[in-house]
Amino acid sequence: MLVKSKYMLYFLNVIREIDMSKKFLCILAAVSIFSFNVKAQDANEGGILSFQAKESVRKKEDTSPQVKVLPEFEKSAGKFAMNNIIDAEQVFCYEIFPSSREHKGYTIDGFPIRGFCGILDKKTRDAITPFFFANKAAVNFDNSENCAMQPKIILRFVRGIDFTDVLFSSPCASLAVFYGGSVNIYNYTPITKEIDEIVKQMEKLHETFVSPALLNQLLPMGVVQTEQQRGLVNKVNEPIRNWEKQATEQMKKQEAEVQKQNSGWNKLKNKMN
Repeated sequence: MLVKSKYMLYFLNVIREIDMSKKFLCILAAVSIFSFNVKAQDANEGGILSFQAKESVRKKEDTSPQVKVLPEFEKSAGKFAMNNIIDAEQVFCYEIFPSSREHKGYTIDGFPIRGFCGILDKKTRDAITPFFFANKAAVNFDNSENCAMQPKIILRFVRGIDFTDVLFSSPCASLAVFYGGSVNIYNYTPITKEIDEIVKQMEKLHETFVSPALLNQLLPMGVVQTEQQRGLVNKVNEPIRNWEKQATEQMKKQEAEVQKQNSGWNKLKNKMN
């Protein structure tokens, strides 16, 4: 009877993990991330800044479920880093290129910024946090991922004036947590599909990035919202555009090589080893 109970408990845990994964993918499939259409914004309404002010008033009435992150995250990344993620008041999304010394444009955590990909709404924040940081089935703490990271997006979890950055790598399924000058990398191969999906959904929300400081914005969005802001923005110079084109081509080559290494005979050899 004890043996049966043990196997039944294991079976229920597996089912629970599968349900969590399906629920997460369903949330991503829904329109749960704010997508900003700059042309549709009415300058007289104040754009996103006005919207965010109204949203902050409603936010006081919101109650998010309490998330207990896995102890391994607090031990490595630190309590304060994880507090920003658990109790984030806003989460900003940025598309990035792999780190490069030649890049002369804007960066985040040393990675060239490719574009802005939205502000996550409450529903999406409440789904991402437990799925990636309180889900034992998602992360492999014992082994590092046997591939080179391919940086795609960074989510900035902001709480007050403090923040924690989380980098998503795909197709090499890894997450890197940046806080206070330190970085911790985690192996997320158990949920490679979900990593790929969230990157794909975020990249659909691409907007051209412009320095928030240049636009006199209080929020670190980096998307033009009014005609006055548009007038402040200088035309992106040709060298940076050329660099981004070359970087994109290089990324495609690297991704093709990763796919090649993990398919066909190479995949079979890796399993045999």
